[in-house]
Amino acid sequence: MQACKPNLQCNVAAEVLPASPRSATRSLSPGAMTVFSFASAMLIAASSSAVTPLYHLYQASMQLTPFWITIVFASYVASLLAALLTVGGLSDYVGRRPVILAALLLNAAAMILFAEARDVGQLILARAVQGLCVGVGTTAMGAAILDTNRASGPLLNSVTAFLGLTAGSLGAAALITFAPDPLHRVYEVLLGLTVLMIVLLYVMPESSTRKTGALASLRPHVRVPPQSRTILARLTPANVAAWALGGLYLSLMPTVVATAMGVATPWVGGVVVATLMLSGAVAVATFRNWPARRLIVMSTSTLGLGVAVSMIGIQQQQVAALLAGTVIAGAGFGSTFSGTLRALLPTAEPHQRAGLLSAFYLQSYLAFSLPAVIAGLSVPRIGLSTTAYIYGAVIILLAFISMAASLWTDR
Repeated sequence: MQACKPNLQCNVAAEVLPASPRSATRSLSPGAMTVFSFASAMLIAASSSAVTPLYHLYQASMQLTPFWITIVFASYVASLLAALLTVGGLSDYVGRRPVILAALLLNAAAMILFAEARDVGQLILARAVQGLCVGVGTTAMGAAILDTNRASGPLLNSVTAFLGLTAGSLGAAALITFAPDPLHRVYEVLLGLTVLMIVLLYVMPESSTRKTGALASLRPHVRVPPQSRTILARLTPANVAAWALGGLYLSLMPTVVATAMGVATPWVGGVVVATLMLSGAVAVATFRNWPARRLIVMSTSTLGLGVAVSMIGIQQQQVAALLAGTVIAGAGFGSTFSGTLRALLPTAEPHQRAGLLSAFYLQSYLAFSLPAVIAGLSVPRIGLSTTAYIYGAVIILLAFISMAASLWTDR
């Protein structure tokens, strides 16, 4: 290949060379792969959050306690983490398209299993398959976005999860309210969209070249590039606080709304979850030009304030206060996520991107799941409200530690 000057246009062109002669015959541009990967990542996130507003219906039809709701959630996260540890970086070796196809097929299987679930065992199986889907697809789709659009890739990766989770929660809440048989209709809609994305994938260009070492990459280990480790360590407290908040909302918050606050309408829990994610997406777009370190300081303080207001809303049984706190906390969640990705992703070389994203999401989903599982186990002993208050206090403490550490680093 002829040498060229180290500018962005040349780098992008070099990174999106086709992986095979067959992919060269596809006429679509790399920009089409950016749009496709963005939409696919949103679909997978929406599929994972669509289950949350339905928990109240599952509780009624399957007689599930908060403990079993947490076990269902834990099965999702356990399989997701297993996927991140093994195949999270696989697309760096075999290409993005095969891994994305596997993720979409897993999502289709999960939707079918959810629609046919009749007891808690089948629900756990469906959630576990969905966790595999997210673990397989998230890093490959995120890496494909970065391959084909380095300029906007970090921003797009920051908002995909929030927009997808918002769409899934609101869509499921709307179907619960207006459509018959929501325990089937929600999954039928998502299955149809998944099949459409599988068909569209055939005409998408490959954005990464293949290389040897695919089998060796499947050994469970975390791959953080040496130049990224210091930054990841500094960002860990803020990242843990933000994702722990997301775990609270996606596992227990609908149950808190229905039980501790006495709100019988099932769609309210979905709206609360969607409010958190939508606020996060708006914050990402609003503060996209802020320096990452300044953004972390602002986001952690906002996160702590929002959680405090939300806990007051739960204690006073005021849905309006809970929503207000959720908006504030969501802004902190989104800004923290955006700041960490913007600081972290540019440190990785193209062939390291999926591996670094895998390590980042491994840390994130551990923070997302472990506190929620511990909270679910604590509910029978100390009660749902007390569990929520302690959970919120820990998040506030972590946010304060992160904010103080960032200010000290600035000084």
